[in-house]
Amino acid sequence: MTPLIILTLVLLWQCVLLGYTYTLAGNAADQAARAGAASEGQAACEEAGLRHLPGAWEGGAGVECGASGGYVTADVTLEVPVLFPGSIGFPFTVEGHAGAVQEEKD
Repeated sequence: MTPLIILTLVLLWQCVLLGYTYTLAGNAADQAARAGAASEGQAACEEAGLRHLPGAWEGGAGVECGASGGYVTADVTLEVPVLFPGSIGFPFTVEGHAGAVQEEKD
């Protein structure tokens, strides 16, 4: 019975990590889009997206920002860790997408 309980706990923990990775990707994309909308440039957008990620998720993170027609978008891709953040990741990624209207400067 003990191996079944341990296996169940490991699977539940992996599900928690998957959900947390989705949350991190969405938040990082949102923060990156806000930073890109408030400033002039993709560098600020990409830096803001990476700044809002814990260190264990930064290794496999990718942030792409774009602007067209007064609308800034940010796409964040993260690797889902296997059991321990900062270790190996699954061969698939989690994506977060956000957009914001570009602010006008006075």
